[in-house]
Amino acid sequence: MQENNYISGQACDHYNLYEQDFDIAKSLNHNAHRFSIEWSRIEPQEGKINQKEIEHYRQVLIALKERGLEPFVTLYHWPLPIWLSEKGGWLNPKAPYYFDRYVKIISENLFDKVKFWITINEPNIYSQNSYLKGVWPPQKKSILKYFKVLNNLARAHKLAYRSLHLIDLDCEVGIAKNNIHFRNMLLANYLWNKYFLNKIKKEQDFIGLNYYFHHKFFKEKKLLVSDIGWDFYPEGIYFLLKDLKKYNKPIYITENGLADIKDTKRIRFIKDHLHWIHQAIQEKVDVRGYFYWSLFDNFEWDKGFWPRFGLVEVDYKTMERKIRPSAYKYAKICKENRISD
Repeated sequence: MQENNYISGQACDHYNLYEQDFDIAKSLNHNAHRFSIEWSRIEPQEGKINQKEIEHYRQVLIALKERGLEPFVTLYHWPLPIWLSEKGGWLNPKAPYYFDRYVKIISENLFDKVKFWITINEPNIYSQNSYLKGVWPPQKKSILKYFKVLNNLARAHKLAYRSLHLIDLDCEVGIAKNNIHFRNMLLANYLWNKYFLNKIKKEQDFIGLNYYFHHKFFKEKKLLVSDIGWDFYPEGIYFLLKDLKKYNKPIYITENGLADIKDTKRIRFIKDHLHWIHQAIQEKVDVRGYFYWSLFDNFEWDKGFWPRFGLVEVDYKTMERKIRPSAYKYAKICKENRISD
């Protein structure tokens, strides 16, 4: 694998091409768009706010609104400002308060353009890969540190929830939580799927569900797998949604997708998952929306650029966008609000 595969750099240059990108989303009949604000841009040095970057995000939000796309804004999607990483990152007991300070700055400046806030993306995934498996920075393997970080992230969410509502009482605040469908694994189900959500259940207006995986004790033949070896189990999203019903909150599928460079499996993947989501809705689970991951090819953390998750292909040399066939088929589903054969 080429070394530059692992250097994120400008990625797909969405920072500069967002208006063009939102035109594509609109042309594909999308009516909402999830994106993240980068803490490092807003507060590159501790306590020093970059107003230019806040204005950039205001323009992003205006561009979305002009195209009829509802913004779902994620406030933390894993990178940390360097100054905070030097203070120990999420192991620092003050980290939740630093995060809350940043959230207040964002909401004070952008509250009039945002209804839906996602405080933290996949707290379990971040904590596991950084502090349990040690494959992401800071690569510190310790079960005690894993739980300390997870608990600090829960505290950060609670503080942010209160701050966002103090500034805008009518906003909707939730989490993007990666849940896994476990077969007959009660302890794993509790520790992964329920532990964090139980900690914040009084401080969330909706639940964002990210679904990619299921686990089982026994091995079975994988009928369909993505380019990075993740197997398909669409029915798992139904079981997870049924389990989330007990929280009595609206649910948005904030991520669900696969790496498929040839684009031969993607539309089947989408349709099969939507089928099981519909089944959950029929059984009175309050699912409000679905975001495929992702609109564009992206940098996939420890794997780099080679996995292709996007509805839209990106040429990383020229930054040209090319809409994949599955994106047009998904656009038809979006327009008609139904799955057809």
